[in-house]
Amino acid sequence: MPGNPAHETRIPKDKVMTGFEGVVPALDQALSKRGYTELTPVQLAVLAPELRDADTLVSAQTGSGKTVAFGMALAPTLLDGADRFARVKAPLALVVAPTRELALQVKRELEWLYEMTGAAVASCVGGMDMRTERRALDHGAHIVVGTPGRLRDHIERGSFDTSGLKAVVLDEADEMLDLGFREDLEYILDAAPKDRRTLMLSATVPRSIASLAKRYQRDAVRVTTTSEQTQHLDIEYRALSVAPNDRENAIINVLRYFEAKNALVFCSTRATVNHMTSRFTNRGFSVVALSGELSQNERTHALQAMRDGRARVCIATDVAARGIDLPNLELVIHADLPRNRESLLHRSGRTGRAGRKGVSALIVPHNLRRRTERLLDSAGIEATWAKPPSVDEIMQRDRERILADPSLSKSPSEFEQAFAQELLARYSPEQIAAAFLRQNFAEQSAPEELLDTAPVERKQKPRDDFKNGVWFSLSVGREHTAEPRWLLPMLCRAGHITKHDIGAIRIQRKETFVELKPDCVEAFLKAIGPSNKVEKTVSVTRLQGLPEITPEPRKDSYDKPKKPHWKKKSFKAATPATPGAHGKPKPKGKFAKEPRVHPESKKPWSKPGDKPAIKSKGKKPYKSKFAKAGGKNSGTEDLGSSPRMRKKNPK
Repeated sequence: MPGNPAHETRIPKDKVMTGFEGVVPALDQALSKRGYTELTPVQLAVLAPELRDADTLVSAQTGSGKTVAFGMALAPTLLDGADRFARVKAPLALVVAPTRELALQVKRELEWLYEMTGAAVASCVGGMDMRTERRALDHGAHIVVGTPGRLRDHIERGSFDTSGLKAVVLDEADEMLDLGFREDLEYILDAAPKDRRTLMLSATVPRSIASLAKRYQRDAVRVTTTSEQTQHLDIEYRALSVAPNDRENAIINVLRYFEAKNALVFCSTRATVNHMTSRFTNRGFSVVALSGELSQNERTHALQAMRDGRARVCIATDVAARGIDLPNLELVIHADLPRNRESLLHRSGRTGRAGRKGVSALIVPHNLRRRTERLLDSAGIEATWAKPPSVDEIMQRDRERILADPSLSKSPSEFEQAFAQELLARYSPEQIAAAFLRQNFAEQSAPEELLDTAPVERKQKPRDDFKNGVWFSLSVGREHTAEPRWLLPMLCRAGHITKHDIGAIRIQRKETFVELKPDCVEAFLKAIGPSNKVEKTVSVTRLQGLPEITPEPRKDSYDKPKKPHWKKKSFKAATPATPGAHGKPKPKGKFAKEPRVHPESKKPWSKPGDKPAIKSKGKKPYKSKFAKAGGKNSGTEDLGSSPRMRKKNPK
């Protein structure tokens, strides 16, 4: 269904409706029952009167309430002025989501939002019993939520009647295209009625989404909230530089430092998910895994364990964790760096949702710092660069949490006070406090000691201990194959110093200059003795002031004989190849040859291309074996006079 290009409509916060004006009364009651006191910018934007029954392309930050937003936007179209839904033979609305978890999550949101309307919400997702889904569709579902593959399967089998659809919603449309569902989406949209209403929602709007909207939407209105133009202020981004082999230890320390209610660790492959799940389980963390190889039942139980508090850490891949909403998710850790800016935004958007604060920590091996900086710049994110929390920082954070524990400030009950007096009569206050601390720390994993090899800043501060360094001269240089790898241990061994006492080393052709700390000079001179030698053939001389270092070529070209200037390519290219010269200077003196003269005029040749009219004594011209008998040695072939041709063409 061709359509006009989507024209963009930006609705600033101060011009959208405030409160619950414009919401269907039944949905208004559901929002009040849920505890909603105000709506998010995207929810207010879709309630604008000019967007009623219009095709929209909504782009907003992740966690901004897009599910409730399109649920409120669909209500006037689906109810058509009624307070409750009547029984229907075919579904009225279809919501397509990229993953099973997101589809089931959208279903739960729509169920409480449309609770007062009597709407029946059915799901069609992969991994579930297809017969149960078919029965739900046959009983008259008003709203269907599903994944592209399973929805297409139901349509092809005839169990999903799309003739009654009034609206189709594509949630996380960009992710569905990235996962390769374009063909399924086009099949579903082509099967829906032409006069339907189409809504597309996405955190980003790449070119692929714009082309899909142009093809399947009619005069689509682009809805962009003003908060989308700036960085998500509810998410604190941290880039932690680590050694490449210290990544897992850094993740353990980050989990221990924040002690978040729920944490999500993103990995790039299923194998990495399985490895980290096993590692963190052994360290005492309550961990669940979420990857594509798990069944739908296992993935549902994993997410429910996170919501119930039975698990605190979820290790997942990008596809499995797409669009999930955990209410208490406070920390997102990128164990493997995201592939692009969209992946970074969607991963980090799992936290900082609905006004709650969150932290997004990127574990950056120091050899991938430049790539990470480019990734953050492309996403418009300003991250704080630092090192992972150390053992001392984690222990200090534990002390602060214990001292700020609200249970310590509560007044004890009569039973607690009586039992506390009994404990104090038997044990000292120090023993009771120590037992409390031991019991508290026994439930937590010990932090890891990290390698201090990952630089935080590119620019290294200059060393202050070599401001007034003392220079020495060694009697070896490049001619003696002097190199720092054997000069450094020789000086340390002979002068009883360490490598930290040695500063700059400047190797010259015949000598080497070495800088030492001022406080180790006396010990160095005393160790080498009056001979001033560090080896049998290497002597040391103390210099007054700075050495005179002359710049030298990088290659050892002084030992090689220089080519004559006429053998150089530049000289040959600039010199014409005249007779008698050939790129070389003409000999002078007694070896000089007399100039060539013409045999008749006895005058010197003036033109280089002239040749004397002297009979050549060289080789005879080439005589072809096919030349005519008795003919001249012209050197040309006459195929017609060859013996073979004479037989075929007799004269």
